[in-house]
Amino acid sequence: MYRQGCIALLLSLLVSEVIADPYPLDYWARRSAVTGVSLSPDGSKFALTRILERGGNPIIELYDSDNLEAEPLRIDSSPMEILPGIRWIDDDVFLFNARQQVRDIIEGFNQGVYEYQNVKYDASKKNPIGRIRQDFFSVEEVLPKKKNKILISIQEGIPDGLQAVSSTIRPRSYWEYDVKTNRRKLLMRGKIALGNIQFDSDGNATHAFGYDVRTDEYTYHWRPKGTTEWREMYRQHEDSFEQFYPVAPDPVAENHFLVMAHNGYDKVGLWSFDAENQKFSEVLYRRNDVDSSFPFSHSNRLSNSDDIAGITWCKDKCHREFFDAQEAALYRQLEELIPNADQVRISGRSRDGNTLVVTNSGPRDPGTYYLIRKGKVSKISGAKPYLEHDQLAKVEYITYKARDGEEINGYVTVPNGEGPFPLVVMPHGGPYVSETVDRFDEWSQMLANNGYMVLQPQYRGSQKYGLDFYKSAFINGSEAGRAMQDDKDDGALYLVKQGLADPNRMAMFGWSYGGYAALIAASREDQIYQCVIAGAAVTDPDMQMDYYRYRIEGSAKIEQLTTWDGAVSPIKEVAKINVPMLIVHGDNDQRVPPEHFDKYIAELDRAGIDYQKLILEGADHFSNTLFYHHKIALYESILEFFGNDCGSMSGGASLANR
Repeated sequence: MYRQGCIALLLSLLVSEVIADPYPLDYWARRSAVTGVSLSPDGSKFALTRILERGGNPIIELYDSDNLEAEPLRIDSSPMEILPGIRWIDDDVFLFNARQQVRDIIEGFNQGVYEYQNVKYDASKKNPIGRIRQDFFSVEEVLPKKKNKILISIQEGIPDGLQAVSSTIRPRSYWEYDVKTNRRKLLMRGKIALGNIQFDSDGNATHAFGYDVRTDEYTYHWRPKGTTEWREMYRQHEDSFEQFYPVAPDPVAENHFLVMAHNGYDKVGLWSFDAENQKFSEVLYRRNDVDSSFPFSHSNRLSNSDDIAGITWCKDKCHREFFDAQEAALYRQLEELIPNADQVRISGRSRDGNTLVVTNSGPRDPGTYYLIRKGKVSKISGAKPYLEHDQLAKVEYITYKARDGEEINGYVTVPNGEGPFPLVVMPHGGPYVSETVDRFDEWSQMLANNGYMVLQPQYRGSQKYGLDFYKSAFINGSEAGRAMQDDKDDGALYLVKQGLADPNRMAMFGWSYGGYAALIAASREDQIYQCVIAGAAVTDPDMQMDYYRYRIEGSAKIEQLTTWDGAVSPIKEVAKINVPMLIVHGDNDQRVPPEHFDKYIAELDRAGIDYQKLILEGADHFSNTLFYHHKIALYESILEFFGNDCGSMSGGASLANR
């Protein structure tokens, strides 16, 4: 069949020169050994989550900041799984979350198999570990001026007739919670029109957003300081693609708010908004090339809790623009101190400002944690300490023209060695997300470590490149499977033209929307790929559209319906498939339910199309449900498929066995 038409091995030939042998797949499949280092307010202790053995669940380790060699206190929450994200409340109290699988199968779209629990560690208690037997809550604010008190929120039920309202605007109730006594006091209950309420560090409500079900508009309200009166500041129809998001009160202009918004411009900027007069006052920061990202807080959230230190923007990498000169100087100093500094972040700082936990991350650093105390810099651990910086691949930012002239950007992970390389085009999911290279990407690095160049194209519809580029995915209805697909192929052809990629060794591998794109690639008539791998793929856009049509509202619904209404449908293109394919799906996928996989496999069988498949038992759609055994199976299948089922040549070595 079509295998006879494959003109060369895809990904089965070794690159001519590499720096070192590939890492064992075991190194990639392990979840991060260390995550979430969190500093106590007085700086005397820090806690982190650690996985001690491959395939194991995280535990918490508690360290003395002045004696890193001492054996830490270890905390387990079995049979529940501890999640990253330790939140110190006081010098001897912190909270964390845990989850437990309570069902064998999903209960439908966006209804997973886990339930969640808040857990408390209190060193002053005889039994310091205790699950908080209340509704699962989110911590909104630590209240530094109120000892042992925090502000929490709990998602409320939905009034009859409004069950379709998006979870982003479901009302929440807000409580002051005493972490010592486990008592809580109701502050206020949200409602649909005031579904999400924001507070300052003193626990005062400042602004809120909700939804007007009569007009299908998002509504934004504010509270004049010292009052309990809610006033409307802005409203926007759910069909609008423009952004309006109040961040915090403007510290230098009374009754003004810092707002991320388009305000008629193509790129999102930071504005001062006059809430009293319901109008934009002035632009504080805006770029012409990319959207501005959200402002970041002062590094000392305990002493400067309401201060904004600057704003970020991301293109080739993420950059900071500082409003605070002292913060800028501190970060410059840290970038000189930290080895292989890339994305340096102060993730924790003591109340007095003298002790810091600093995190470095980037394409070649899965995350490395440092403690700075008493003038000394100490390395705590790396997230994946067995992966060496110099053996990981560099990532380059490229710009190229699509066939219709649209300018497309992309990230290219370049293997160590000499090209031209076999190429894997790896489109992101979403599709309306912002993808950057300010963090370690396990899949692209695993592939590059085995000799493959990886292209992550920022096809039209990708966010951060402005409103026009985002909306270009909808110009002719849905461009899914059409111009959005061309953008991916044109990136591959660009790399071929540059002499970096081998045109006879190219594949597409994607997950979620990226899996959909891989299925579309398999049936294109002007075929440029030798094979595809589709993970968690939307195979029937009509079925996916119905999930969004009936189960959510608001902008998320508009985006998804626009994506799938009129999109090219893989299940209707099965007869056109002309390359080998591997199809992967988790049997507990709540976002793209397994019936997508089942219907597509049945259609392949009816058409007599050859394929490989991998079912990840117990896996959901999201990366935090892919455990060690899932990833070992996935990575082995990927490399074996690329080596043996994608135009292999007699005597060709499988990369899985290198």
